[in-house]
Amino acid sequence: MADLHDELDELPLAEPFEAVLVEGADPPAAEPPVPAAGGPLERAHALLAAHPVADGYSGLPWALRHLPWYDLELGESAVDTDVPRLRRGHVGALFCSLHLPEGLAADRAVAATLEQLDLVRAVIAAHPEGLRLARTAGQVLDARNCGRTAVVLGPATAAALDDSLGILRVLHGLGLRILTLAGTSWASEAGLTRFGEEVVREMNRLGVLADLSGASDETVARALAASKAPVVCTRSAARALRPHPANLPDDLLAGLGAAGGLCMVPLTAEQTGPTVRDVADHLDHVRAVAGPASVGLSGTYDSGAAHPQDLPDASGYPRLIAELLHRGWSDSDLTLLTWGNAQRVLRTADFTAKAAQQRREPSTARIAELDA
Repeated sequence: MADLHDELDELPLAEPFEAVLVEGADPPAAEPPVPAAGGPLERAHALLAAHPVADGYSGLPWALRHLPWYDLELGESAVDTDVPRLRRGHVGALFCSLHLPEGLAADRAVAATLEQLDLVRAVIAAHPEGLRLARTAGQVLDARNCGRTAVVLGPATAAALDDSLGILRVLHGLGLRILTLAGTSWASEAGLTRFGEEVVREMNRLGVLADLSGASDETVARALAASKAPVVCTRSAARALRPHPANLPDDLLAGLGAAGGLCMVPLTAEQTGPTVRDVADHLDHVRAVAGPASVGLSGTYDSGAAHPQDLPDASGYPRLIAELLHRGWSDSDLTLLTWGNAQRVLRTADFTAKAAQQRREPSTARIAELDA
């Protein structure tokens, strides 16, 4: 055995390994820099791995209508959202907007909304390894546990109802979960009419969330009083910091918090500012006024809006969470922000619907009867 050891000792040491590049092959991709151990960005990734982001607004459906071909599974540079970027950003749920561009004829609203809804369902079916349709809070959780991004249908524009509660039920049957109360005769600058309040009651019975972003202050106040389920603002920041019409004043933010609602702050330069710090300022303000249980996130990607620096697409959420960690946000408040608050609102809407269906039949009210 001693002779064998002597022979092994005399063997030359192996040369350091060097990758050999085959002629014509692509060079190896550079490894991303590893954050310092225990740094804010590393902590942000760890937190989001356990508590991913529920993104309150994505304009992806309308953006995809204008592309002749796309592949969201491998990556699509023509849009801000695809499966690889959703994974890098730790997005566990995505609220897909069915909103229509301004100026679309009212008589096309129903058909255009159905077309977008059909498109989203087709996209989900074509990307089963990355996306999964979710109708309930339980299905959102199941999708996350299976490593998929849960896709929630909505918000849709109120014009898509064509003033018909029957159409609301049809849309709900197709998967709609959120409806924006704005831009109609029954949800206007004057607030909710009697028919508008009946729409809210029927939404509560079905489990469709009321979205109040872009609604008048009067509509917001009345919806907060009329709805038995929590309401959401899918893309609203603090008007005290930036006077955008879709942002909320402090009194409505406080009312939203008192009612258990959810303000999902958008990542847009117009509403929140051009930097990550500006977005964090709005999140600080909404948390202080409405409470940590009433603040969430809304990427608002693929909506045509400009986005803050370092938050250009759906992969940027860890940078924002790192900024909040740097500001001293607790892990408990961050888990509410990213996932807990949205899950609570969806779950409460489901419970409210089950209770309401035992007490109330489907409404047959007509706008001509209530708002005459």
